[in-house]
Amino acid sequence: MDLGLKNRVAIVAASSQGLGRAIASAFAAEGARLAMCSRDEKKLRKAAAEIREQHKSDIYCEALDVTNFQAVHTFVENVARHFGRIDVCVTNAGGPPAKGFLATTMDEWRRATELNFLSTVAFAHEVIPHMQRNHWGRIVTLTSVSVRQPVTDLVLSNAVRAAVVGLVKSLSNEFGKDGILVNNVGPGYAATERLNELAVARSTASGKKKEEIFDDWAAASAVKRVGKPEEIADTVVWLASERASYITGQTVLADGGVYKGL
Repeated sequence: MDLGLKNRVAIVAASSQGLGRAIASAFAAEGARLAMCSRDEKKLRKAAAEIREQHKSDIYCEALDVTNFQAVHTFVENVARHFGRIDVCVTNAGGPPAKGFLATTMDEWRRATELNFLSTVAFAHEVIPHMQRNHWGRIVTLTSVSVRQPVTDLVLSNAVRAAVVGLVKSLSNEFGKDGILVNNVGPGYAATERLNELAVARSTASGKKKEEIFDDWAAASAVKRVGKPEEIADTVVWLASERASYITGQTVLADGGVYKGL
C-alpha cells in the first residue's frame, strides 16, 4: 500500500533511540526525508547514519533540548531551509521520573510540563505556518496509554500528558481548514530503554524481580506481550499518511489492549 509519504519532509523529535528512532526509521522506509533531533549528539548522529545507510535517506540532524524553545525555533527554521518545506512533525520526549504524588517536587512538575507539554506547543507553533503554506500537514504527538488509563507511580506523566490531548483536539479544530491533521498516539508497554528504567524502579520498590514486572505488563495486555517499538512506529506513520486523510483530533492507543475502557 502506498502511504503517500515519498519525499515528504518529516521531523521526528527525540529520535536517537527508542520509539523516536523506530518512528524515524519507519518514515525513511516509506521514502520520506527526515529531520532528526535529540539531546545526545553522539547517539543522534549514529542513529541518523544507520538509518541513512539502511534506507538511503536524505537526513538532517541537529542536537537540541526540546525544552529550549529558542533551539526548537532555530531547528525548525534550519529544517525548512534545508528541505524547502515541512510536511510532518512527530513530537516526542522522554518521560518524567516514576514517583507517587507526595514524593514529587514543584521543580519536577515544572520540568515535566516543559518536557512533555510545552515542547509539543513549541513544535506546533513553529511548524504550523510552514504547513499552512502548502495546505497540507500532519502533526502526531506521542504520549502514553496513561492519557486514558493512569499508570501507577507515574503521576507526573499521567497529569501532564493529558494536557497534550487537549492541545491536539484544539489544534485539530483550528487548523483542519488548512489541510493540517493533528492526532495523538498513546503507546502501551513497549520494549524501550524507558520501560526498562520503569521496571528497575518498580523492582526496587516492590522487591519483585525485573522479569516479573515485565511479565505483569504482558499479562495486563489483551495480546499477552509487551509491544515492539516498530509497532508503535507503524501507527504513527499511518496517521501521518494519505491513508488517514479523514482522521484528526483523535488519540489512537497502540497498547495491545492494556486500556480496558470502552
